[in-house]
Amino acid sequence: METSRNPRRRTVLALTALTAALSLTATACGGDSTNEAKTADGKAKVTVLRSNGAIFEPLYIAQQQGYFKDAGLDVTIKAGAQDTSQNAPSVLNGEAQFAMTDSSGFLKGAAQDMPLRIVTGLQSATTKTDPTDGLLVKKSSAITSFSDLEGKTVGLSALGGTIQFIVEYLVQKDGGDPAKVKFVALPTTSLTDAVTSGKTDAVYSFGAFFAAARTSDKLNVIGKGMNELPGMVQGLLFSSQEYLAGNGATAKKFIDAVGKAITYANENPDAVRAIDKKYTQLDAAFIDKQETAYYDTQLNTTVMRTVITKMNEFKLLDKEPTDEALYWDQAPTTTSSEE
Repeated sequence: METSRNPRRRTVLALTALTAALSLTATACGGDSTNEAKTADGKAKVTVLRSNGAIFEPLYIAQQQGYFKDAGLDVTIKAGAQDTSQNAPSVLNGEAQFAMTDSSGFLKGAAQDMPLRIVTGLQSATTKTDPTDGLLVKKSSAITSFSDLEGKTVGLSALGGTIQFIVEYLVQKDGGDPAKVKFVALPTTSLTDAVTSGKTDAVYSFGAFFAAARTSDKLNVIGKGMNELPGMVQGLLFSSQEYLAGNGATAKKFIDAVGKAITYANENPDAVRAIDKKYTQLDAAFIDKQETAYYDTQLNTTVMRTVITKMNEFKLLDKEPTDEALYWDQAPTTTSSEE
C-alpha cells in the first residue's frame, strides 16, 4: 500500500528510469520502426495494453465484431499496469504499440518530454449521463462535501493520476485546501472494502466498481465526480512517436476500428455488459441491471489545458507540456464545450 500527499518524487524516479530504458531501447532497435511484424496472411500485428478497471470494453468489441480484422490488423489485447501511466515503457520499447491511460497519467510522461502522443479518446466526463465515478464515504461519516476531506485519508487506485487530480480540483472548487488531503493507493477491487471497513475515510471509485458501490446501503456518494468537469478525458490510447512516424497508416486503421467499436458500444449496451461479466469480478446479475458508460473518441483540448494548468498548480506535474507534445496529428480533437 502506497501513501502520499504528493507523489512527484516517485513519479520522477520512475520516469528517470524510463528515460534510461528508452535510450537503451533506441540503440537496440536502431530506430527502424517501419519493419512492423505481420502475420502469415499479411495482417499487421498490434499489441494494446488495457486498463485493469474500466473503459477497455471498446477494444474487445472491435475484436469481437471483426473491425480489427477488417482493417487488416491482428490485435492482441493485454492487461497493463495497475497504474496505467506505467504502461509507457512497454510502448516505448516496442513490447506494445498502443496503451490505455487517463489524461493525467499521460501528462506525467509528457511533462518529462517522453516521445509519446495521444491517438484517440475512449471516454470523457459528460453531463449527458449519470456519473460513472465518484467519492464514497460511509453513511455515518461526517464528510458531506469535498472540502470536508481536509485532514482525511482518501483511497485511490493509483497516485498522481486523473483521480487524484479530480479530488484535489473539487476540494479546491469547494473552498478547501487540497494540500491537506492524504492519499493512499489501493487495488481497484479493494476500494469499497477499504471505506466500508474504515481503513480509509473515503475512496474514489469508478466504472462498474463504482456502480456496484453506490447501491450499497452502507455508503454515500459525494458530488458528481468527473462530470463536474465536462470534457475531461477519462480514458485514452497513446503510442510512441517512433511507431506513429513509421506506421501511421496502421495506426490510423487501428483508431478508426476503435471508433467503430465505440459507436457500436454506445448503441449496444448488452455487448458492453457481456465484456464486463468476463473481465471484471462483479456479479453478472448486478451488471445486467446497470446503465453502461458513454464512450467518446473526442479529445477536448480546452479542458485538457485546464487540467494541465491545475495539475501544475497542485504539483502533480513538473511543468506544463505544450499541445504539440500531446496529440498525434490525426487524433480526433475538439475545442468545443459541452452544450
